[in-house]
Amino acid sequence: MKKKCSARHGYDVFQWFLAAAERGDAYAQFNLARLYKNGEGVVRDDAQAFRWMSRAALQGLAYAQNQLGAMYYYGRGVDNDDGRAAYWFRCAARQGEASGQQNLGLMYRKGRGVAQSDDLALAWICRAAKQELASAQTLLGEAYASGHGAPRNYPMALAWLRKAALQNDPNAQLHLGLMYKHGRGVQRNEAQAVSWFRQAAAHENIVAQRLLGVAYAEGLGVTPDPQRAFAWLLRAAEQEDSDAQFNLGVMLAQGRGVARDDDLAFTWYRRAAEAGHALAQYNLGGMYARGRGVAHDDRQALAWYRLAAEQGTPHAQFNVAVMYANGYGVSRDNLLAAAWYRSAAEQGDASAQNNLGVMYANGLGVAHDDVQAVDWYCRAAEQDHALAQFNLGGMYGSGRGVARDPALSFMWLTLAAQAGDVAAISNRRKMRLAMTPQAIAAAQELVLRWRDAHPCDVR
Repeated sequence: MKKKCSARHGYDVFQWFLAAAERGDAYAQFNLARLYKNGEGVVRDDAQAFRWMSRAALQGLAYAQNQLGAMYYYGRGVDNDDGRAAYWFRCAARQGEASGQQNLGLMYRKGRGVAQSDDLALAWICRAAKQELASAQTLLGEAYASGHGAPRNYPMALAWLRKAALQNDPNAQLHLGLMYKHGRGVQRNEAQAVSWFRQAAAHENIVAQRLLGVAYAEGLGVTPDPQRAFAWLLRAAEQEDSDAQFNLGVMLAQGRGVARDDDLAFTWYRRAAEAGHALAQYNLGGMYARGRGVAHDDRQALAWYRLAAEQGTPHAQFNVAVMYANGYGVSRDNLLAAAWYRSAAEQGDASAQNNLGVMYANGLGVAHDDVQAVDWYCRAAEQDHALAQFNLGGMYGSGRGVARDPALSFMWLTLAAQAGDVAAISNRRKMRLAMTPQAIAAAQELVLRWRDAHPCDVR
């Protein structure tokens, strides 16, 4: 009965506005357009909404002019026309309509319908912000915080973001939280960051929900709580936040605060991966390669690794190279293996640097070149990569690609042996038998000097 009464009331309102609109009342035309736009009391009809909004706008009603600009901008009830959108936003803005001022500012920022101008964008958005339009205050704060479209000014950013945040603008609350989290313009304060994230998350800000989940997972500004972490990440993930989906996959795959569940981990990784999340693509490839949460499938593993590799993920590039080098899920191809090793190696991946050195040392996929082999071994060895240290020790011991130097050979073999490399332990033992006590002492001094220069690498 209530639903019937409500529907009848809506229809009566529609009829009242229709009658007044046909008599030329601008406010009635504006409200009638809104009823058509939202399908209230009448079947939704964007064309009719545009028709009546145009009539109200032509009578100079600023609200209607701003709404008409939006209809041109989004192509609702009319073909998209950025020039007409900017024209109507300007009409509204010149009458002091705050949303029109903000929208005109955004048109200048994007260069849509008008020549791009950061100065004019800032000026119009500032006018709207001074009228207490929270969304404009947020845009102004973001511009000052990022230095995009305005000189970077953290105090101004904080002031405008706080104004908007106190009006419960979730985007302002999110950005204010980020400023506290990263110590931008304020002393870093994880607890304050969490407080603002929580307020934004309560207003369904997806990024804030994810960041709140991460905070609970890692104990940043709040007592660690895996259950709350999972709950907030789940809310964001279900709204297609790929970072949240990836983080859920990690929690489930590793059993972090929740029961390990490879099947669910696979599901969330896949959703994030299909949205283009590079690390999720990499982890999904790992699930296929290991047969976790899904049947083992090297072809699928390679496909997902490659997608992540093409986005520049070095570990994925390394894995693609390994699969081509060994013929896992694909025909063996040393040329492609070497190319992918190089992509990862140039980003500093130590394992890729070592393997690229092996390719040069053996002429696999590249021309044989001991000098290049030594160079790549050295880059990885300096990162304390044990196998590269063993390989470099061998090159110095045999004088391949570098002048023969028993002391440096012994040093690199010692470093590899200290990491537990069995072959290095054996080769080092054999070298000691042929070395004088003085030579051994000199080589051990080199080891100590290397360790002093790499204090973070002490095992």
